[in-house]
Amino acid sequence: MTTDIYNSPLSERYASKEMQYIFSPDMKFRTWRRLWIALAESEKELGLGITEEQIDELKAHADDINYDVAKAREAEVRHDVMSHVYAYGVQCPKAKPIIHLGATSCYVGDNTDIIVMTEGLKLVRKKLINVIAELSKFADKYKSLPTLAFTHFQPAQPTTVGKRATLWMMELVLDLEDLDHVLDSMMLLGSKGTTGTQASFLELFEGDFEKVKELDKKIAEKMGFTKCFPVSGQTYSRKMDTRVCNILAGIAASAHKFSNDIRLLQHMKEIEEPFEKNQIGSSAMAYKRNPMRSERVASLARYVMAETMNPAVTSATQWFERTLDDSANKRLSVPESFLAIDGILDLYLNIVDGLVVYEKVIEKHLRAELPFMATENIMMDAVKNGGDRQELHEKIRQLSMEAGKNVKVNGLDNNLLDLIAADPAFGMTDERLAECMDPTRYTGCAAMQTKEFLDGVIAPILKENAEILGMKAEINV
Repeated sequence: MTTDIYNSPLSERYASKEMQYIFSPDMKFRTWRRLWIALAESEKELGLGITEEQIDELKAHADDINYDVAKAREAEVRHDVMSHVYAYGVQCPKAKPIIHLGATSCYVGDNTDIIVMTEGLKLVRKKLINVIAELSKFADKYKSLPTLAFTHFQPAQPTTVGKRATLWMMELVLDLEDLDHVLDSMMLLGSKGTTGTQASFLELFEGDFEKVKELDKKIAEKMGFTKCFPVSGQTYSRKMDTRVCNILAGIAASAHKFSNDIRLLQHMKEIEEPFEKNQIGSSAMAYKRNPMRSERVASLARYVMAETMNPAVTSATQWFERTLDDSANKRLSVPESFLAIDGILDLYLNIVDGLVVYEKVIEKHLRAELPFMATENIMMDAVKNGGDRQELHEKIRQLSMEAGKNVKVNGLDNNLLDLIAADPAFGMTDERLAECMDPTRYTGCAAMQTKEFLDGVIAPILKENAEILGMKAEINV
C-alpha cells in the first residue's frame, strides 16, 4: 500500500479482488480490444473490405496491451480512446487502417460500461445467492427454537429464531428478483455513431439500412448480449446506470436491516456475530465484544443507498444527444457502488456463517415475558371452568400491572403466575399454569412457515443455482 497518497478504503479494506478486477483499467482496455475485434469481424461479414489477415492480427494482440505506448500517446493528444487506437495500430500495422472504423469513442466506452456493469451484477448475484443459502441453513437449524418477538422493540407474541431469519431472506429474495430483471434487460449501446443516427455506418454500407441494423445484432451476439438499445443519442441512456445502482441500493437496505437486528440481538446477548480468538473489541474496555462487522455493513450500506442520487441526477441532466458532465461522476458513483456492495455481501456471508446463538439467554428472556403472553390462554381456560370473561379480564389487567411494577420498580422477577395461582377466581393449579408456560404454545405457525418457505421458495432458487454455491467470504479487517 502506498502511504503518501490517498488510497480508497473500498479497495484497501472492503471489496474483493474479483470485483476490483471487473472495474480495473485492464478489464476496460481488454474489453475495448474485444469490441474493436467484434466491430471488424461484423463489418467484414457484412461485406466491407476487411481481410481475415487483419482480424487475425487484431486477435493476436487482444490481450498484450502496450500500455506504455498508449500512455505516451495520450500525453500528446489528450484523448484516451484515440491513444489506444494508436497503440493497437502500432502492434497491428496491417489492421491499423480499419481499427475503430465508423465508430465514435462511445462505441468502446459505453459498450464497455454496460459489459462491466453486467459482469459486476453477475458477481453480486453469485454472492447474494450464497448469503441466502447460508441463511437457509441457519433458519432450518433454528426453525423451532422459540424466541421473544418484538414490535416497536417492545416484547410481543413469540416467534422462532428460524422464522426471524426468513424475514431477512425474504428481502433478499425480492432483491434477487429485481436483480434478475435488470440483468435480463441489460443491452449494449451497439454502433450508433456520433449522435445516435448511425450515419457513418449508413455511409460505409452505401445506404443499406438493413446492414446497419444487422451490425448492431452481430456485435451484441459476439459480446454475449441478445440486444442493443433500439434508439440512443451518442451514449446509452444514463437511466440504465440509475436502474443498476438502485438494485445495489436495495440489497444494501436489506443488509442494513439484517445488521441492525444482529446488533440489537448482540446487545441482548442472544445472538452474536463471529468474534475471533485474538480480536480486540475496544481499546479501553478489554471485555467488550462489539458487533464490528454488522456495524460495517450498516456503514457501507448507507453509502450505497446515498450513492443512488448520483446516477439519478446524471440521468436527469443529460443534454440532447450527449454531454460530458456524466463522465467524471460515472467513474466514481458506479464502480464504488459495486465495490461497496461487494464488501457488504462478503461481510454478510461471513457473519451468517459464524453466528453464535445463546439458547439459554433466549429462553431466559422469553420466560421473563411469557406470563404476560399466557394470560389470554389462562383467561380462556378459566372461562371454560365457569368464570366470567369480563371479570377475569379486569383481574388479569390488575394483576399484570402489579407484576409489571414488581419487575420495573422493584427489579424483581415476574410473579404474575404466582398472583394468578393465588386468586381463586381463576381456579388454576400449579401444574396447569406450568403447562401454560410452554413457549411452543405461543409461536403459532412459525416453524411450519419456516419449513414451507425454505422448501417452497428457497430450495428451488438454490437448486437452480447449485453450481455457484459454496462460497466462503474473506474479509480484510
